[in-house]
Amino acid sequence: MEFEDNERPIIVRKVIKKGHAHHGGAWKVAFADFAVAMMAFFMVLWLMEAATVKEKQAISGYFTDPTGFTEGGSPYVIDLEGSLKDTNSSDDGGKQETVSKEELEARRIVLNEDTVQDLAQQIEAKKFKELQSTLESRISENADLEKYKDQIIMEVTDDGLQIQIVDKDSRPMFDSGSNQIKSYTTNILEELAATIGTLNNKISVSGHTDAAIFTDRKDYSNWELSSERANSARRSLVKGGISEDKIAQVVGLSSSVLFDQDEPLNPTNRRISILVLNDRSAQRIARQQQGSTRDTTEKKPKKELPEDSEFQSEDIESLDIEIDEPPLETEQITAPSAFDQVRKTLDDRLDAEPLESEVNGDSEGDDEGEFF
Repeated sequence: MEFEDNERPIIVRKVIKKGHAHHGGAWKVAFADFAVAMMAFFMVLWLMEAATVKEKQAISGYFTDPTGFTEGGSPYVIDLEGSLKDTNSSDDGGKQETVSKEELEARRIVLNEDTVQDLAQQIEAKKFKELQSTLESRISENADLEKYKDQIIMEVTDDGLQIQIVDKDSRPMFDSGSNQIKSYTTNILEELAATIGTLNNKISVSGHTDAAIFTDRKDYSNWELSSERANSARRSLVKGGISEDKIAQVVGLSSSVLFDQDEPLNPTNRRISILVLNDRSAQRIARQQQGSTRDTTEKKPKKELPEDSEFQSEDIESLDIEIDEPPLETEQITAPSAFDQVRKTLDDRLDAEPLESEVNGDSEGDDEGEFF
């Protein structure tokens, strides 16, 4: 069929849509599972980064043997007499270490009072060692005090940190027979107090002398001198920063505790001793002071009882009371008359509530109730 020029055919296409099968959505479920797994994975990584070594060991032990945490096992890091469960794991990819019961028994730590006290003493000893190092460093850094370093002796003892400032022939802490402290000794004590004052420990200050007799006075000896020197040192320590309530005791020991036992006249025996007390020593001193206070309390003498008394004199404490007022005279006390006694009895009877049997008058065995 031929068409004329400039004439094009019009073709109309009709597309008929037909129903088709539903597309599959299983990939959505798989993607959701993947997203949840990735979230859990990164959550585990974050928790492992935040957990400590002990927490990781505990978690590893739980997954190794959960019954060790639920059936009789101890919930503490230190096994407190619980069941024997091996919760230790090695670092080689989760491979577990086989430990015998005997080895676990050897590893077990049993906490009792002695163990706790030993641990506390070790901690205190370490603290006093650090304090000693700090004091030695401060003295070394101070140019004015560094030259007196050989006169400052520090030692950690069973009672705490003992600091002794000893005399030398050329550098005494006090003038001979005097309690007037030298200026450089004051500087040493104040420097020590600046560090010791930061602690909560109590301190004991004691003064010591040598065995030399410095005076002919019978009422003043090395005992009085050592006590006054100890008090002078206490005042310098308080001025340097130690509060008064941290002073446990101040004592003078004369020459009873010599530094050099072989040479009683050695200048090193003249010294001031500062003891930074541990808790046990501070409590012992407090008990001793309280005990001495109780012992000095005077008891009043017991009074003798009459011979015909039914009591024993040792069972009765005497009580002496002194009265400043004059005693009452016998004529001021008069016995009440018979009329007054009867009237008082009647008034009391009327004020009291009568019994039911007295009001109704129907008691058993009697025809009439009675008031009297």
